[in-house]
Amino acid sequence: MSDWRPFVYGGLASVTAECGTFPIDTTKTRLQVQGQVIDSRLTECKYRGMFHAFVRIFREEGLLAFYSGIGPAILRQATYGTIKIGIYQSMKRMFVSNPMDETLATNVFCGVVAGIVSSSIANPTDVLKVRMQAKTESLQTSMFQSFIQIYKKEGVRGLWRGVVPTAQRAAIVAGVELPVYDITKKHILKSESMEDHAGTHFVASFTAGLAGAITSNPIDVVKTRLMNQRVLKTTNGTASAIYTSSLDCIIQTARTEGLMAFYKGFIPTWIRLGPWNIIFFLTFEKLKKIY
Repeated sequence: MSDWRPFVYGGLASVTAECGTFPIDTTKTRLQVQGQVIDSRLTECKYRGMFHAFVRIFREEGLLAFYSGIGPAILRQATYGTIKIGIYQSMKRMFVSNPMDETLATNVFCGVVAGIVSSSIANPTDVLKVRMQAKTESLQTSMFQSFIQIYKKEGVRGLWRGVVPTAQRAAIVAGVELPVYDITKKHILKSESMEDHAGTHFVASFTAGLAGAITSNPIDVVKTRLMNQRVLKTTNGTASAIYTSSLDCIIQTARTEGLMAFYKGFIPTWIRLGPWNIIFFLTFEKLKKIY
């Protein structure tokens, strides 16, 4: 019989980490979508950096603006986090029964598969979260009504807008963060420099967050921009999109804004992924020990 606990613990820990770091994610999204020369809605660079974005959003929109999109974000983590961690932990045990015998290659493979499957399923919640954070269009107050609104105007493809870069990013993040955490923790325990306690989990999770931020930020920029664009259904088909694919987004972004555009929002990405991973892994490890 399969073990259900990694699924439940992963979902609970993911939701906890998401709630604790969501305002940082909002500033990251705003920084990533601004300055798009070919999108008239977002040509202005309103925010000079993370701290300036925090101050300006607070002054102009109020405290609640930082939690715009928290509903679909929690729903996303309840599905994405649950499936990702459950698949990752279950697949590892299929290959290796003893955690101390795990290899980097095995963990990376399991992380990549877990990231692709979970993010593909949870994509509609990510689309709604990004659009609510970016504030580029008027959505319904009800989360489920907003899903219906996107579906009516853009069809099923609208709900799975940006699914390819989302899956690519999830594969990178899960294929880096989860293995880095496990391998770092394993080496710390093997060296006997620290015991299996919160300090070890903190060091391993901080390392995982930094590695994840460096490798995932470029694809995260592409994902955010693809999700934020609208391609409305018309009687004659569909209107032309700003970006037709992930590759097109990469080429146009590099051409119009330069290569450093792919690291827009890196500071809030890192600052968010660090605490996110720390909160997540500390919660996950605590739940394992309690139950």
